[in-house]
Amino acid sequence: MKEEDIFPAGPGLRSGKNGKPRPGFQATTLQNLQNLKETSMRKCHEVMTKNPVVCMPGDLASKVAQIMKREDVGPVPIVESEQSRRLIGMVTDRDLAVKMVAEGRDVLTTKIDEVMTRRLVTCRADDDVQKALEAMGENQLRRIPVVDADDRIVGIIAQADLATRLNEPQKTADVIRKISQSNAD
Repeated sequence: MKEEDIFPAGPGLRSGKNGKPRPGFQATTLQNLQNLKETSMRKCHEVMTKNPVVCMPGDLASKVAQIMKREDVGPVPIVESEQSRRLIGMVTDRDLAVKMVAEGRDVLTTKIDEVMTRRLVTCRADDDVQKALEAMGENQLRRIPVVDADDRIVGIIAQADLATRLNEPQKTADVIRKISQSNAD
């Protein structure tokens, strides 16, 4: 992309007193346009963590907690079956703390479908990253599952994925700020 493609020749915002581009204007403007283009064109499958470990609804809470520890993850998608991988819920480390420990439930006897989140916000692997960012901000989600056309889990986008793979600090900060706002704000 060339400056001429975006800004026609002649005086205007880009021009200094002598009609020539102000120093740094061309590079800054083109970089901003390139960043915008990259974000709007990047797809969720480019930034997601692929093939997350999953559990079944009948698995015990203790198994899910062990998987979280072993894999060093906060969320575990719950799928209908290993074969289908159709997403039916999510369990986070916070779910285990609030719905298990705080309520005094036994992790050795409680099935995970009793505490999993069933109302899910998802995105598709071919969605623009911007769509996932907006959904995360609007719904205050720290992670968003990525599914295919048959609702099979194919990945997860987490805050860390945005920070390390999106290469847009301001956009990442804006999403994190929205996610972290209290409901009273």
